[in-house]
Amino acid sequence: MEKKQIARRFEDFKVYKISKIVTKEMYLLTKENILNRDYSFSDQTRRAVVSVMSNIAEGYERGSQKEFIHFFNISKGSNGEIRSQLSIVLGLEYIGKQDYTEST
Repeated sequence: MEKKQIARRFEDFKVYKISKIVTKEMYLLTKENILNRDYSFSDQTRRAVVSVMSNIAEGYERGSQKEFIHFFNISKGSNGEIRSQLSIVLGLEYIGKQDYTEST
């Protein structure tokens, strides 16, 4: 039985395209205001957001459905980490409600 190809490249996945946009937005957000001065928080947020894209790519390139699902789940976990970090900065009033809503 032939393996069904769901996309030719990981860049074709809508979730990857969205994660690329979110990555750019998070880099811009952590470059602004007080977040720019909180290096460790900005660095952790940036690493988490890059992890989403990277794990989608790596899982797809591994070539097996099982590994793709595994890496996609890691990516999903990083997405949860980002949402949690956004909740923290909203609570600290580092960002406004509008930035929080647009980012989540």
